[in-house]
Amino acid sequence: MALRIDILTLFCEMFDGFLSASIVGRAVRNGLIEVHRTDIRQFATDTYGTVDDKPYGGGPGMVLMCRPVLDAVEAVRKQTEPQGKVILLTPQGRPLSQALVGELAGEQRLILLAGHYEGFDERIRTHLADMEVSIGDFVLSGGEVPAMVVIDAVTRLLPGALGKDESPVEESFADGLLEYPQYTRPQTFRGLSVPDVLLSGDHRRIADWRTEQARLRTAQRRPDMMARNRQRGDDRENEQTGASP
Repeated sequence: MALRIDILTLFCEMFDGFLSASIVGRAVRNGLIEVHRTDIRQFATDTYGTVDDKPYGGGPGMVLMCRPVLDAVEAVRKQTEPQGKVILLTPQGRPLSQALVGELAGEQRLILLAGHYEGFDERIRTHLADMEVSIGDFVLSGGEVPAMVVIDAVTRLLPGALGKDESPVEESFADGLLEYPQYTRPQTFRGLSVPDVLLSGDHRRIADWRTEQARLRTAQRRPDMMARNRQRGDDRENEQTGASP
């Protein structure tokens, strides 16, 4: 059964190339994911297609209104079962991690709300969204790019989405580490050579080298990840021994 993904946005055309190319495009063509786009503006209640308004209390920008967004979600949910998990894409949400991507890949249906302008009326957040997701601590013009990030990351974990020479298991973050260095031909380029161990044919040595390099790279570039890995290890040890944290 294909994973159904509904995107609610004001800019459906932004997804044209994304949904037709690379791994996501292949997954769509092979029936692994089914993506539907809905223009929130279709649910405006006036002839001007108004979906946003000035914020109460003043301030810059415009805020997406309750009614068009709620009506859009309700209409989409009526199209088919299951109801789906409504995900609000916002800088205030839960940080997107590989663990969260794994959770989302286990769903049967995702409904992604891609806002624009200054954001959503708070009542959309409190009464409609099942989850809020952020792709990082920075500001974008809207939720369309974050929606693409979520779709790409989730698609990679679906069985059959990657080719036989591709694997989500040995990628960055899959085991809490950054990926080890990779090399291909030529063996020497501008005086830079491939490490001898990778040419040895000794699969055990190669695996050990890759694990060591992944740990070194993670410690150097993402010490925060190493700290979390150590904390998880301590937590598991405490659970096994019955000790207090």
